[in-house]
Amino acid sequence: MLKKILAGAALAALAILPAAAQEQPKRGGNFIYAVGGEPDTIDCHAATNFAVIHHLAPHYSTLVKFDAKNYPKIIGDTARDWTVSPDGKTYTFRLIQPIRFHDGSALTSADVKASFDRIKTPPQGGRSARRDHFQDVASVEAPTPDTVVFKLNNPNPAFMTYLAAPFNCIYSAAKLAQDPRYPEKEVMGSGPFRFGERVPGSHWTGTRFDGYFRQGQPYLDSFRAVAMSGAAMLNAVQGGQVMAEFRGISPAEKARVASPKVTFQEANWLSGLILSFNVEQKPFDDVRVRRALSMALDRFGAEAALSRVSQVKATGTLLRPGYEYAPPRGDLTKYPGMTPTADIAKARAEARRLLQEAGVPNLKFEIISMSLPPFPTVAVWLIDQWRQIGVTVEQRQAERATYFAARTSGAFQVMLDFTTEFADEPNFQLRRFISFDRVPGFNVSRHLDRRLDEIFDQQERETDVAKRKALVRDFEIHLFDMGYTVPLFWFTRIVPLASNVRGWDITPSHLLGQDLSGVWLAN
Repeated sequence: MLKKILAGAALAALAILPAAAQEQPKRGGNFIYAVGGEPDTIDCHAATNFAVIHHLAPHYSTLVKFDAKNYPKIIGDTARDWTVSPDGKTYTFRLIQPIRFHDGSALTSADVKASFDRIKTPPQGGRSARRDHFQDVASVEAPTPDTVVFKLNNPNPAFMTYLAAPFNCIYSAAKLAQDPRYPEKEVMGSGPFRFGERVPGSHWTGTRFDGYFRQGQPYLDSFRAVAMSGAAMLNAVQGGQVMAEFRGISPAEKARVASPKVTFQEANWLSGLILSFNVEQKPFDDVRVRRALSMALDRFGAEAALSRVSQVKATGTLLRPGYEYAPPRGDLTKYPGMTPTADIAKARAEARRLLQEAGVPNLKFEIISMSLPPFPTVAVWLIDQWRQIGVTVEQRQAERATYFAARTSGAFQVMLDFTTEFADEPNFQLRRFISFDRVPGFNVSRHLDRRLDEIFDQQERETDVAKRKALVRDFEIHLFDMGYTVPLFWFTRIVPLASNVRGWDITPSHLLGQDLSGVWLAN
């Protein structure tokens, strides 16, 4: 009798589980998804944007990666396990064996070493976007075919996060020896899918790699990434021509495509909008002007309206709201320029006084924004906010290439800028705001501030969490006070999926979980 009761209870429990939880992965099918951008390189190590990852991730393996189901937990990819020395300066990884590249050759510790050596010291004429991440690495050693050892000059609390970057593709050491820049010309990795074809402006394809080292995966026969954005993408999602768009859509767009054939996954996005003032151009070299333009913004009052029509979620600092190093929402108004809605009239009066004192009471300037939503919408809001302190602003919407060229060269006055990374980590979120001469390709405002440099260097080495949090807070408050960069809003990430798509889990970052190894189609 007891056995029958227990059996009945088990069946009842099973009955209330979601249908997807009871399903077993099925093999087969072609997975079609939209990507709103073309990769500007096919070399993972040189890449900085999502379009590269959304095309290349299915073809490559990494050493470790973030567990999409349990973010921010880090798990092995090619690594089976690892240990860290008590002094935090030696990381030893054991690799899964065997692993094969798509050309049939074996992936060993020599390939991992060659790949990270290339990131740390790019080849002549090549580029590494993350070489700074590995400045503490004294050496990468491969004592046995299945063992990789990283030896650091100093302990670094972010080192495992650095290793887990989705851009750290493992390349063939043998092919690198023949041509150190082969990844710029050829897609050949050890990921779940072989490269198929690329037709610029149209599509990119991959087919199942039957020699993939994770047994039974990938489940899909193939994938097809189609170049599509805006209304065309929304129509394709709604009509079933594409099965996903992984970067994310707005609440209004969600309402437009909602149907029984489309499901959604949502998360707080590790991406947001900031203002960057070019301090090399007058009058934005004057801190009074920057402060005035910041304190005139009623961020908190705008959240509800903007969130209805765009990805805007919440006001915040340089760190994603909810992340352990981010300040509680109740502390935000303690930051310089973060004006509470109740005090906005008083703040705007002070803003007008500062502009008068700086000699620009009738300030006029141009703000450049990307044409990609929600940039134009937020730029319109900014223009209206500044109009209320007597400032006249024109918006220039730029396509991606033009926008990034201006961002890098400094050919702008004020830019509606953005912050995005693959993981929550102060070293990532804060690094681009240290002095321009230290990070010339990343400091958009082009300022020099040795106080910021000093605080950043201290927090980068601090292994005590409480002390590091205090340093991060000091960094942010000083940056806000100087007004080089003005944080605005963080986004919500909404990913539409066809209702038969299984095995994909959303994370705060649109750069994670994109190798498609666990994705399958229910029917």
